[in-house]
Amino acid sequence: MERREFIKRSALASVALSSTLTLGNFSNLFAGSLPSNKAYDLVAIKGGEADAMFDKGIASLGGMKNFVKKGQKVVIKPNIGWDVVPEKGANTNPRLVARIIQHCLNAGAKEVFVFDHTCDNWTRCYSNSGIERAVKDAGGTIVSGATEGYYHDVTIKNGKALKNAKVHELILDSDVFINVPVLKHHMAGKLTVGMKNMMGVVWDRQQWHRNDLQQSIADFAAFKKPNLTVVDAYLVMMKNGPRGTSKEDVVLMKQQIISTDIVAADAAAAKIFGMEPDDVPHIKIADQMKLGRKDLSKLNINRIKI
Repeated sequence: MERREFIKRSALASVALSSTLTLGNFSNLFAGSLPSNKAYDLVAIKGGEADAMFDKGIASLGGMKNFVKKGQKVVIKPNIGWDVVPEKGANTNPRLVARIIQHCLNAGAKEVFVFDHTCDNWTRCYSNSGIERAVKDAGGTIVSGATEGYYHDVTIKNGKALKNAKVHELILDSDVFINVPVLKHHMAGKLTVGMKNMMGVVWDRQQWHRNDLQQSIADFAAFKKPNLTVVDAYLVMMKNGPRGTSKEDVVLMKQQIISTDIVAADAAAAKIFGMEPDDVPHIKIADQMKLGRKDLSKLNINRIKI
């Protein structure tokens, strides 16, 4: 299918979905936010290109200089797990990754690294996702996550299912960690967003599957919280995730979530997907562990339409 026809069909498909998924009902997803004179807990943007939405969203949080200081080392963790083209929605939008890098460098970052421990062959994932070229063009440095020697043993304090892990040294040594998941269906985890995306910073993902996946996802979030979570919901894979089987699995939504609270970001993303936060076990567990807040009605949310 040609790209133009794919986008046309995706737009029509999104209208046919339930009202919780349509763009017209976006403002109804997050009822009961607090007065806007308080600092925003979360920003929800819709209707623009991925890079333009991030520009608007990060500006409403005071700009990237609120998160990145001059001379700091920044690590960005998108989803680059799959050897597929961007139109399949399995990986993070490359334009979004590039724009985040640009904002970090403009804020004074000394270095901006991007990596993922991919599921498919890493060189093909990096290339065919479009993210490798986007990172280089934006002035960032892309690093392989496929070498075990760069992962170091850590103890997961208070972990109930996940007691230890081998974590990539970029994450351990970073001054600023920005998590940039793509929102999509996941056959094992029900939904993959911010907390699930963290599986790409460890060497042994199967350890999580062997030891209660949902609890392990929440346990690792207790070990390492991103400074910022940016949820890419531009193209959303509604079924057959995490890899997807065809472009027909994907709906064009043109939405984005930005928050310092990874639990809130995942909860809002669940709403976009048409689910309740409690429908995703690891979101409920993380809320119970007080790692963030899933009750969006208690958050001050800025809703931006482009």
